[in-house]
Amino acid sequence: MPRYSYDRLTALDHSFLFLERPHAPLHVASVALHEIGALRSRDGGVDIDLVRRGIAGVLHRIPRYRQRLAWIPIEGTPVWVDDEGFNLDYHVRHTCLPRPGDAAQLKQLAARVMAQRLDRSRPLWEMWVVEGLEDDRFALISKVHHCMIDGVSGVDLMNVLMSPSPDAEIYEPVPFVPRPAPTPFELLRDELLRRARLPFEAVRDTRKLLREAEDARREFSIRLRAIREMLGGALQRSTPTPLNERVSPHRRFDWLVLAVDDLKAVRRALGGSLNDVVLTIVTGAVRRFLDQRHFPLEGIDFRVMAPVSVRAASERGRLGNRVSAWIVPLPLAEPDPAVRLQTLAACTEELKEKRQAVAAQVLTQAADWTPATLLSLAARNATRQLPFHLVVTNVPGPQLPLYLLGSHMVETYPMVPLLDGLGLGIALFSYDGKLCWGFNADYDLVPDLDAFVGFVRESFEELQAIARRARPEPKRAGAARRAASPRTPPPAEPA
Repeated sequence: MPRYSYDRLTALDHSFLFLERPHAPLHVASVALHEIGALRSRDGGVDIDLVRRGIAGVLHRIPRYRQRLAWIPIEGTPVWVDDEGFNLDYHVRHTCLPRPGDAAQLKQLAARVMAQRLDRSRPLWEMWVVEGLEDDRFALISKVHHCMIDGVSGVDLMNVLMSPSPDAEIYEPVPFVPRPAPTPFELLRDELLRRARLPFEAVRDTRKLLREAEDARREFSIRLRAIREMLGGALQRSTPTPLNERVSPHRRFDWLVLAVDDLKAVRRALGGSLNDVVLTIVTGAVRRFLDQRHFPLEGIDFRVMAPVSVRAASERGRLGNRVSAWIVPLPLAEPDPAVRLQTLAACTEELKEKRQAVAAQVLTQAADWTPATLLSLAARNATRQLPFHLVVTNVPGPQLPLYLLGSHMVETYPMVPLLDGLGLGIALFSYDGKLCWGFNADYDLVPDLDAFVGFVRESFEELQAIARRARPEPKRAGAARRAASPRTPPPAEPA
């Protein structure tokens, strides 16, 4: 039994550290709006001490939040070790807007907070409690490095911190006793032994796959074809657009709220999935945005990277990334929104059949065998020419009200990080009947982010109008009965 403890990062988690640059931090974030409620302090602000006590009472359930990075010598692979100097006050921060703070001020503050890199010598997360908002509200800005978390596990984290009941219960903190960290020599020795075992583990995993697959040859053929097609698409040079240039260190952040039921009505009337409807809305917005900049739409191969969760039910609650991806071409040249939706629905259905997400999962699993030096080169080369123009990630959230220590969360807007060549990212989170859109953009590449958000709303309203014409509103019961009985004379007009 070793005297020390640590967890090794997967290759996918490790890649998010490699891809990060000083001007392009790779943390995921969100801005949540709350009613002050039970968190009101005596002076009318937010009781930050109560917030910290509430977080301290559940922190033992998410141990990654009290771990920092350590590095294997020579190999350069990161691992998680307990942070012996963990300080909750450093991570849970308190600030205020000039009262009464409005949405524009909050968006500006959130953009500045999100543009700042996390300190790699500490656990890779921060929470900013922002008071002073109008309508008796406060905001919670959360930052977590992408190497710790993906969208679906982030929902699990929210379930730990939040409660479906307004009756808040503050738990006593479980004493934190950091486990001893390994020495550099022990890390290097363990890594050499792990690599020596890899060939034997590969044989064991292959035998397991052959036992469990109903048709191993067919499964292998599907995966091989999906990998070949995915790699072929990734090697294709994407069409340059005004959104796809080197990013600056500065950000703009904006948001939008739509009703989930409104999107479902569009889906019922025109077909496709909710995600197909979202991609159709994005297509219309990008089309308007590029047209406003006089960018030609004919012949453009504009692709969206849509993350797809491959997290199994048994993995619920575990941090780390269990996500794959689809590369979806957007039909920007198509003027009819209904045809765009049909095109995208057919495309995503084809991607499901081709198992492209499985292909990406296989490739990330294979990357676990790759030495850190080669992984670093692969990650850096991948960002020189991204095979997509835009990230659109749609994370399903809880469809009931949630409370932070008795404080009702009204809305929450997610943020997806940017890379060089990726000047705009769109993240969506469904919560309590609302679809909350978060738009993260480079400050210089997209100075008119508010216009793009307006294009998203216009694109949805255009699609919604078509859906209403395709699926007319049901007639009133009395009118329906009269229409069904033509022999019945109409009622006499009043004198």
